[in-house]
Amino acid sequence: MNTDASPRLILVDGSGSVYRAFFALPPLTGPGGVPTNAVLGFATMFLKLLREESPEAIAVAFDGPGPTARHQVFADYKANRPATPEALVRQFPFILQFLSGLRVPALRVPGEEADDILGSAAAAAAAQGYQVTLVTGDKDLLQLVGERVTVRDPVKERRTGPAEVLARYGVPPTGIPDLFALMGDSVDNIPGVPGIGPKTARELLERFGTLDALLERSAEIPRAKLREALGAHADQARLSRRLATIRTDLPLPWAPADFARRDPDPAALLQLCRELGLARLAAQFAQPALGDGPTLPGGGG
Repeated sequence: MNTDASPRLILVDGSGSVYRAFFALPPLTGPGGVPTNAVLGFATMFLKLLREESPEAIAVAFDGPGPTARHQVFADYKANRPATPEALVRQFPFILQFLSGLRVPALRVPGEEADDILGSAAAAAAAQGYQVTLVTGDKDLLQLVGERVTVRDPVKERRTGPAEVLARYGVPPTGIPDLFALMGDSVDNIPGVPGIGPKTARELLERFGTLDALLERSAEIPRAKLREALGAHADQARLSRRLATIRTDLPLPWAPADFARRDPDPAALLQLCRELGLARLAAQFAQPALGDGPTLPGGGG
């Protein structure tokens, strides 16, 4: 039970959650052969989240259309990721309809990634006294953790604060970009420094504190190969840090107050579920209790 009087805001990594939902369930189709597994998986997760957290405010962030600033400075950013499956692309409009029926804001900004939207929204809300929970499995977002910001893993249902970040990675949340600057990140194709893995990166940051201090004092490193690697790839390390750093200063068109919980539209939700052939989910939306936020039912197909 939360004893903090501060309003609670849940910010969901929509892009990551939808992708995870698509691969978590086997292929499912509704009337006319329309794919539905991502819709069902996301809806089930989201309704469970609402039941368990019962926040005063909530929003979901998605990657915006168009090239991002990271792609402009590093063309190979995320280049190793496979193309989004067509069956998943076809379900995005239905997921947006689902959120619209719940009257939950879907945050998208052209040219901006969901991570930066989440980072900027979380920073603004924390500054206004909200207790913010970021729902994501993306380790990059751990750099946003602080006194008023925690991360909840949607799969492991593990909650991470500053102490957990330090224990797991050997650096405080603010040190996560420096860590990835050294060891790289294969998920986002961030290069890092060749020859430096997680263990060495952690040891270097424990000794020198920051990437900048490490590069300035690299002559103090006893291992010649490590000194040479840092000298030869210093610019690449700085670029990697830039790629790994989540923005918290985007001029978003929303204020935290815009994320306040609102009563859902059961008729719209029921129509969407019937259109997609999600019978058990439709049956739950037909219940009168749907309008009562804390008692929102879970999903089923």
